[in-house]
Amino acid sequence: MFLRRALPLGLLLLVGACSQQSGQSPRASAAGSSGAADRGAALYGQNCVPCHHENGEGVPKVFPSLSGSPAVVGDPIELAQWVLSQKRPASIPAGRYPTQMLLFGWMSDADAAAVMTYIRSHFGNSAPAVDAATIAKAREK
Repeated sequence: MFLRRALPLGLLLLVGACSQQSGQSPRASAAGSSGAADRGAALYGQNCVPCHHENGEGVPKVFPSLSGSPAVVGDPIELAQWVLSQKRPASIPAGRYPTQMLLFGWMSDADAAAVMTYIRSHFGNSAPAVDAATIAKAREK
């Protein structure tokens, strides 16, 4: 029964992760803070909602909540490494969730920074913004 429900969701996630429906170049999306905020919200809607939902609550015991998550509000380099390359932060022990984070390494540094800033400043979170330089640094590690 679970597999029957999980397969369509998995396909939806795969399509969402592979689609890059960007109408802006990374430079244009980083041009202003409101533009970056809008870009972060759009990217979240296109790529993260299937698992974490509109409200960031996720699905208990399947997809983690983003609200108050130590991985989200903690070290932005650890968050970037998790989102971009599946390097799980120590704050989220292996085996806690049966699912694995999809790879979003295809995102530009500016887009990755925009979506991470969005999740760090929404859903009750108030962590500082993430910039493209932080994303680039995370890719090097």
